[in-house]
Amino acid sequence: MIKYLKEFDKYVAIAGFRNVKIDNVENFLEDVKKHAGRNVEAQFLDAELVATWQHLYFAVLNALTAFRNSENVSKSLALETLLYASAQRQIRKAMQFLGVKKESEKIALVVIGEKADETEKALTSISKVVNGQRDDTVLELCREKIAAIKKAFDISDFELEAVAKKDNLEEAITDIVVERVALSATTKKTLGF
Repeated sequence: MIKYLKEFDKYVAIAGFRNVKIDNVENFLEDVKKHAGRNVEAQFLDAELVATWQHLYFAVLNALTAFRNSENVSKSLALETLLYASAQRQIRKAMQFLGVKKESEKIALVVIGEKADETEKALTSISKVVNGQRDDTVLELCREKIAAIKKAFDISDFELEAVAKKDNLEEAITDIVVERVALSATTKKTLGF
């Protein structure tokens, strides 16, 4: 999936992979960087805590806004996206929380570029490097994933009931996580990060 972000004149691609085998995280990320291209930024995340593609999409929007307003914490748009997706203020915590690890078998990929063709080319090139199968369904929610996300993002049953519409648990979880992403931007401004 590639979307054009008109307000920022950027393109974002979001993809998922399953059955991934990562022997060495640093080598994996360096290899990906080589295949991404110069005008593109790429970020991998552990898909087990990703609450649909919307979660990552809104993290990208917040990261782009932070850069535009000179409120970014990191020097990299990709890393800033990870910060927002994890709703963390510290890079180390964000990487521990939502970054890929050696044991990550389901991963999400976010590619941000200035041109549609460069973004798509980077997505294709990076996909060939990933030792796993392209499967965007790893971004979707299931019962086990919802339980893990509730725990990780500290979502109470009360909060979930207050947000849920017509017993749509998946939509409620996504809405709450996206809200946490947005609130992390507010917290950064308030605390001076």
